[in-house]
Amino acid sequence: MPENLVGPSLADFQEARDRVASVVHATPMEDSASISAVLGSPVYLKCENLQRTGSYKIRGAYNRLSRLTDEEKARGVVAASAGNHAQGVAFAARELGIRATIFMPVGVALPKLQATKHYGADVVLEGNDVAGSLKAAAAFAERTGAVFIHPYDHLDIVTGQGTLGLDIYDQRPDLDTVVVPIGGGGLISGVASAIKQRAALDGRTVRVIGVQAANAAAYPPSLERGEPTEIVTLPTIADGILVNKPGVLNFGIVREVVDGIITVSDDETARALLVLLERAKLVVEPAGAVGVAAILSGQLRDTGTTVVLLSGGNIDPLMMERVISHGLGASERYLKLRIPLPDRPGQLARVSALVAEANANVVEVLHTRHNGGLQISQVELELHIETRGPAHAEHVLEVLRADGFEPRVDF
Repeated sequence: MPENLVGPSLADFQEARDRVASVVHATPMEDSASISAVLGSPVYLKCENLQRTGSYKIRGAYNRLSRLTDEEKARGVVAASAGNHAQGVAFAARELGIRATIFMPVGVALPKLQATKHYGADVVLEGNDVAGSLKAAAAFAERTGAVFIHPYDHLDIVTGQGTLGLDIYDQRPDLDTVVVPIGGGGLISGVASAIKQRAALDGRTVRVIGVQAANAAAYPPSLERGEPTEIVTLPTIADGILVNKPGVLNFGIVREVVDGIITVSDDETARALLVLLERAKLVVEPAGAVGVAAILSGQLRDTGTTVVLLSGGNIDPLMMERVISHGLGASERYLKLRIPLPDRPGQLARVSALVAEANANVVEVLHTRHNGGLQISQVELELHIETRGPAHAEHVLEVLRADGFEPRVDF
């Protein structure tokens, strides 16, 4: 650890761990044979998706709120979030008897809105995205005197999240690598600092790798420029780590103690979520699955005993349905085909018979004469087909082509 590191000390992390112990669950760490086989090293999944409020955020929120003065507690707190930070602050405020106001974007997922209200917070829907809600929360704090609880760029938040690093090290003191999702950097700056300081006591070195969504990857350009840099983000299913600029405190720590940053696409994240659901029997939100995505995409190999942090499990069931469908498509286990056909009887039956002969399953059919590009004597058949993977999907296509059809894969 660099001697001049600006951030929490090991003693700070240990004190915070004692402070949050009354509200934080000791979440399990599960091994994964299937993901280990891909990585070429033992993989363990740290299941913070099973944490109270559904994510690690309760750690930083409770640590931050519990350190407020009596005068600050009396003024109440305000935060902005699309989900996990909102629930963590609302829960911590309820436990500590503090009034909390949470600004959430208009159109926030209903389960996250209901959970935040359930923990007793006053919820205000304002802003089209988290950035808009943050502005509204800051204005509210200025107007009312409420204490603004930043989601990541505060020493007490970083220290609270770092308690997770101590838990990971205690559960796997033989670990070589930790893989952590990154948004603004509150989680990885705490976890990396805590683990590296703790490992140093045993004379060991642990690598920490961060993973960002490719559509919201502010850390690579920031590290290249040497300062937190704002980027233009694109939509991503990993909305829990959709941040356009690193935190100032977080960036300083990450620059010193994180060993590498990887980015993953939404397709890769969707495949990872599907693998976690099917093979590990774990419900994980997209932002929480990016570490597994980094392994399945081949960007990590042979990293020794590796712990992958599943940072949260708060996923809207409607979003889960879409992500699963997307993951099946990305894994070529769900084909959407468009097939031009002569407009004469028996063609649909013939295509269906060929798909059945290839041992695939048709789940949806659309038959139309009205798509652009069709000749007057043609119709188009849209088929949604379940397959067993890339090889089987290619076999289905070969069977159709061999019979004279010209299927086009839509996704």
